[in-house]
Amino acid sequence: MAAEQPLLAIIVARLANPELHLAAWGGVVFPLALLIEAPVIMMLAASTALSRDRASYRALRRTTHLLGLVLTILHALLAFTPLYDIVVAGWMGIPEEVLAPGQLGLMIMTLWTWAIASRRFNQGVLIRFGYSRAVGVGTVIRLIASTFIFVSGLLDGSFQGIVVASTAVVVGVLVEAVYVARRVRPVVDKHLAHDSGEPPLRGLNFVRFYVPLSMTVVIPLLARPLGSSAIARMPLAIASLAVWPVIEGLVFVLQAMGIAYNEVVIAHLERPNARTVLRRVAWCMLAGIVCTCILFAATPLAQWWFFAVNDLPENLAVMASTAVWFALPVPVLRPLQSWYQGVLVHVRKTRGIIESVALFFVIAVTVLWAGVNYQLASGLVVTISAFALGYLGQTMWLWLRARPHIAGLPHGSEQARTI
Repeated sequence: MAAEQPLLAIIVARLANPELHLAAWGGVVFPLALLIEAPVIMMLAASTALSRDRASYRALRRTTHLLGLVLTILHALLAFTPLYDIVVAGWMGIPEEVLAPGQLGLMIMTLWTWAIASRRFNQGVLIRFGYSRAVGVGTVIRLIASTFIFVSGLLDGSFQGIVVASTAVVVGVLVEAVYVARRVRPVVDKHLAHDSGEPPLRGLNFVRFYVPLSMTVVIPLLARPLGSSAIARMPLAIASLAVWPVIEGLVFVLQAMGIAYNEVVIAHLERPNARTVLRRVAWCMLAGIVCTCILFAATPLAQWWFFAVNDLPENLAVMASTAVWFALPVPVLRPLQSWYQGVLVHVRKTRGIIESVALFFVIAVTVLWAGVNYQLASGLVVTISAFALGYLGQTMWLWLRARPHIAGLPHGSEQARTI
């Protein structure tokens, strides 16, 4: 899945007006689409943790589709009504030339949130019962579908970059959601055909469990439109907005394994003696990511990636090669975040998670405020630095909150090595 964003940047950079359309995608469409879908992203973790029997599965499925419907209506209101001008032109202060392609992209992405909700709910069931390979197959199908749109748009050459980007992303997600929905049916019939007698998590109990969990995504993604707004008010605004999705796509690839590790921890911590091997994997993953990041940023590989692969104009490629250094703490910290957060979800102490993302938000917004008011550097460098410092604070807080529960987990047997 992480390969989709770098591929998007590579294709859009080769179409007409790449700076404008990359800015529209990275500064408007993607941040706002992600923010709207944020409440359903943690349905993957919730489904992995809660889909125990038929009653719990059905209750969570109803909640998923209701939430998907409400958020899709919100997306449509933003994309198709004057609310767009109020939010994007007014509150965010996005440059005028970026507004029209940004709105077109949001219109195309209308069904994105509902598809994400359905897909992640069903993926959680697959992961819980050991069918994670099917999740990988769905991702490959998604990438094939989006790549087909990308390549078709590039070969045709008559479509705007924002049209190609938005269509490819939403078609890929819709195709994947359909595949996962079909693939999960036999799994549900086999493992969730009966009730265990334990009442499903409903009403206020579910809200207390899920809202802190969803806020771990909503709050950081709220910082993304704020980042776009801050970039628009700092030096090199359009260039920074154009390079931002390129850097983000690369960072997403580097942290992809760390992101997925959250569900691995949730799925396996309930097994006997899982602590030792899961913690070992987190630290090994971190070491591998550190080596990869240093290899990329400290060698000509970065210049080759931005100049040759992404085909960015020289000024944007030079800006990206410099800014990537400031983004490296994010993928490095991700495995530790997933380990600590998975422990807190396992013991259902999700309040510590929302506290950590609140700290992330405060740190990030403080740095963005300083960048806008003191014009410290380009909007790209300030915004990336703000997010990296926020992630550092978030990880430290997760460690503090998870440490007592980690100490209470069983560990140290040979059985752990079989996980």
